[in-house]
Amino acid sequence: MIAPIAVSCGEPAGIGPEIAARAWRILGRDCPFFWIGDPRHLPADTPAAEIDDPSQAVALCAEALPVLPLRFAADAVPGRPDPRNASGVIDAIRRGVDLVRSGAAGALCTAPIHKKALIDGAGFAYPGHTEFLAALAGVERVVMMLASDRLKVVPVTIHIPLAQVPRFLTPGLLRETIEITAREMRARFDLDRPRIAVAGLNPHAGEGGAMGREELDWIAPLLAQMRGEGFDVAGPLPADTMFHAAARARYDVAVAMYHDQALIPIKTLDFDRGVNVTLGLPFVRTSPDHGTALDIAGRGVAKPDSMIAALRLARGMAKGA
Repeated sequence: MIAPIAVSCGEPAGIGPEIAARAWRILGRDCPFFWIGDPRHLPADTPAAEIDDPSQAVALCAEALPVLPLRFAADAVPGRPDPRNASGVIDAIRRGVDLVRSGAAGALCTAPIHKKALIDGAGFAYPGHTEFLAALAGVERVVMMLASDRLKVVPVTIHIPLAQVPRFLTPGLLRETIEITAREMRARFDLDRPRIAVAGLNPHAGEGGAMGREELDWIAPLLAQMRGEGFDVAGPLPADTMFHAAARARYDVAVAMYHDQALIPIKTLDFDRGVNVTLGLPFVRTSPDHGTALDIAGRGVAKPDSMIAALRLARGMAKGA
């Protein structure tokens, strides 16, 4: 039996607590999970049951949302992050990592954080969740994947200006991204030989050098070398023709060269159910593919679809581990 999934609370002034509560109402015992946070921050009408150990969550989840309580410094006011709660948010993530690494939790699903509040309140020194999780796990390199039933896509470079992409995009970085992606697709998604499609950097994948030479000079040679090593990798492919339905049927995961090249297609195809997955960690981590949504927090209109998808995917990946 897979241990229940740990859900870290994220920013308590955002939509994290309410989408966790709504996800529990929909999933119940079908996908057992427990929430790590301050019970005061959950919606007032949430049936919650405090637990001492994650093993208690499976029996309780049919009747109440199991909560592993952490006492935060302040109440939560929807839409207004309080830096006094920053340490609690960070502690919830740490606790989740400890539990999944010990085997007490089957996977970690993280609700969105508010980075400024963490910096202001606790001097948070990481660009985001992913880098913090890598540091906690002692892993130097991880890969971000955006996943849905319609598309799985990995950006090689992420949160950097477009003008800097050609400088950061190196043969070593591309190779490492493909290697981690292939390894995790085998381990977590039960694919013996994952089919990986790689986008070109330039329009029309360079069009034979007319629109840029990166494809000719090193991307195509690197992919050819990796094919010789046994990787099922196609490309470099024109990014404008590799995301329609017929093209997607020819691969299991796409590798894109920069942020928007990866995120625009998946957010267009499945905006509400996209999931952020961190590949390369020694445990399964997923997260809803959206932010804290402070503007709608506490109004009861936040959709739990991405959280539900993240929980279901986490459970599926844990089964494949």
